[in-house]
Amino acid sequence: MKRTYLLLFAAILIAALIGIAISEHSGYVLIAYQNFRYESSLWATLALLAVVWLLVVLIRALIGLVTTSGGLVNPWSRRHRSRRAQVAIAQGQMDLAEGRWASAQRHLHRAAEAERQPLLYYLGAARAANEQGRYEESDNLLERALERQPQAELAIALSHAQLQQDRGEIDGALATLEAMRERHPHNAQVLRHLQRLYQQRGDWSALIRLMPELRKDKILPAQELAELERRAWGENLSLAAYRENEGEEGLTGLPSLDKAWQQLTSAQRQEPALVLAYAEQLRRLGADAQAEEILRTALKREYSSHLARLYGLVHGAEPTKQLQMAEGLLKQHANDPSLLLTLGRLCLQNSLWGKARDYLESSLREQRSPEACAELARLLAQLGETERSNQLFQEGLGLLDERFLSRPLPALARA
Repeated sequence: MKRTYLLLFAAILIAALIGIAISEHSGYVLIAYQNFRYESSLWATLALLAVVWLLVVLIRALIGLVTTSGGLVNPWSRRHRSRRAQVAIAQGQMDLAEGRWASAQRHLHRAAEAERQPLLYYLGAARAANEQGRYEESDNLLERALERQPQAELAIALSHAQLQQDRGEIDGALATLEAMRERHPHNAQVLRHLQRLYQQRGDWSALIRLMPELRKDKILPAQELAELERRAWGENLSLAAYRENEGEEGLTGLPSLDKAWQQLTSAQRQEPALVLAYAEQLRRLGADAQAEEILRTALKREYSSHLARLYGLVHGAEPTKQLQMAEGLLKQHANDPSLLLTLGRLCLQNSLWGKARDYLESSLREQRSPEACAELARLLAQLGETERSNQLFQEGLGLLDERFLSRPLPALARA
C-alpha cells in the first residue's frame, strides 16, 4: 500500500514538473525534407512519439496473440508436430519394451522422421521390423538412419550385426563386423562381438588370431581371457587332426596335429589342459607311444588327475616302465580314484590280474565311477565271477545315466 502511494506521488510530481516546463517554454521542432514539412512544439512531438511507440507495442502483442492461437488451432503447426513426435516416442518405446512390434515400428519410424537426432528411434524401429520377420524393411530403416546420421556408422553397423545374428545370418553378421574391424580396429564392441561370434561358430583358429587384439585392448578381464585362450587352443588341437591346414593341401592327421601343437608357446605346452587335449588326439590317431611320452613328462612336471586318468588309456612302448612310473605317483596321490583306475588298467595291460583287481577295488572305494565298474566287471568275468561282474556292469550303467534308469519301463503289449 505504501509503495502505491509512493508511485502515485512520483507520477504527480513528474506531471507537475512537465507542466511547469511546458508553461515556461513550449519548444519548437521543424522537420523539412524536399516537399515534406513538419512543424510543431517539442512537447507535442514527444507526445506523438509516445503514441507511436505504444501503437507498435500493441501491434506486436496482437500479432503474437494471433500466432499463438493459430498454433493451438492449426494441427500442422510446429507446436503440434513436436507434441505428436513426443507422443510417438513415448508410445513406441513402450511398445518396443512390451513386444508389440508392429505398433513399435510404426510409432518409432514416425518419431525418427520428425526428430533432428533420429538414430535411437530408427534402431528401435529396425529391431521391431526384424522381430516381425520384415528383414528388408529392417535393413531399409538402418540405411535411412545412416543417411540421416552418417557419423553414427559404427553404432548402426553393430545393431545391424546383432539383428543379422538374431535372424540366423551368421555369415552376414561376421562380414559386417569384420568390415567394422578394418575401419575401427580398436573398438571394444566390435572385438567383443567378433569374439562371441567366433565362439558361436566354433571357429577357434579365427579366435586364436583375434587373441592379441583382445589382450592388447583389454577387451576381457585377464582371468577370463586366459581361460578363453586355453579353451580356444584346446579346441583347436581337438579339431586340428581332422581338417586341412590353410596353404598346405592335404596336411591332415598327425602332421596337422603336430603343427597345431608347435604353434603353442613353450608355456602353453606345459599347461595340463592343453597337454590333455593334445595327448587325447594323439591317442585317437593311434600315436599311443607319443601320447604316453607327453603324458609322462607332464605328470612328472605337475600332477593332474585328468592326465593320470588318460595315462591309463594309452599303450606305451614299454608297459612295464609305464606301470612303474604310475606307481611312483601313488606315493603322493594314494587316494586319487583316477590314478588308482589307471594303475588297474596298466596292471591289466601287464596281465597282473591280482594287482589290477586290488587297484580297481580301491578306486571304487574312493569313488563309484562307471569306468572303474566296467573295468572290474570285465576282469571278474574273465576270472569266472559272473554274478559280481553282472552286478558291476549294471551299477556302471546306472551311474552313466541315473535319470534314464529311474524311469519306469513301458508296459509290455499283450496279444
